Amino acid sequence: MLKTILPLMLALSAAVFAALPAQPAENFPPSKCTAIAQAIPKARLVSFSNAAVTAPEVRITFAGHSTYVVETPAGVSIATDFSGWAGAGMTPRVVTMNKAHTTHFTEFPDPAIAHVLRGWNPEGGPARHALVVDDVYIRNVPTDIRSGFMAEKDGNSIFIFEVADLCIGHLGHLHHPLDNSHYAAIGRLDIVMVPVDGGLTLSHDKMTEITRRLQSSIVLPMHRRGASIGQFVNMMGSGFAVDYRDGNSFTVSLRTLPRRPTILVLEGI
Repeated sequence: MLKTILPLMLALSAAVFAALPAQPAENFPPSKCTAIAQAIPKARLVSFSNAAVTAPEVRITFAGHSTYVVETPAGVSIATDFSGWAGAGMTPRVVTMNKAHTTHFTEFPDPAIAHVLRGWNPEGGPARHALVVDDVYIRNVPTDIRSGFMAEKDGNSIFIFEVADLCIGHLGHLHHPLDNSHYAAIGRLDIVMVPVDGGLTLSHDKMTEITRRLQSSIVLPMHRRGASIGQFVNMMGSGFAVDYRDGNSFTVSLRTLPRRPTILVLEGI
């Protein structure tokens, strides 16, 4: 049954996404990542094989600190926690930002960037993003940050990119544990980008707890800030494989997600 339905879902969703320009949330269908997660407890998409269907690939590149560049099958480039540079002289079409430190945002983004998505609302209250750009749906889940000795409500965002039937999340500069409402809003994440500094965001104890609960197929460390990557890896436990790569980039599709949850450490981390 799944072998019949899932290829059809891939083909239909690819056709729908490709036809949609950038548009606000009210014109866009509900998130598939949250819909699946809420409909079936602990649901995970299974791998499948069908030679007649080719799963589209997404390329992900580590560009430094907390910036990953996500390139979609339709050619949309997205830079996360963008501070003004995304590598190799490229100008992303979409950038996301958080404001805990100036290494996570810029006040002067290149005017050539089509969509600048801030994880906070300069006018107050939570930032709300739900944007379709060609084949990718981008949304956010607001969280709080520390500001000096005070907490600033809704000062950070977890950004989620739904593309090629993958759910890709970037935790941003996360400063507190997530509650059930956060997990429900996030939904399923096949790939998650996790800060592993061990204290400037969250301790390794709390960050590994979040990462284990998300149970993503691929965990991408970021924001190392001098902390040992080995400490985070060891604390994640034997339930997660570890894959150290020589390069700073990889491609992935729904077909090629690892069967065992894997911490993927790219060059430069």
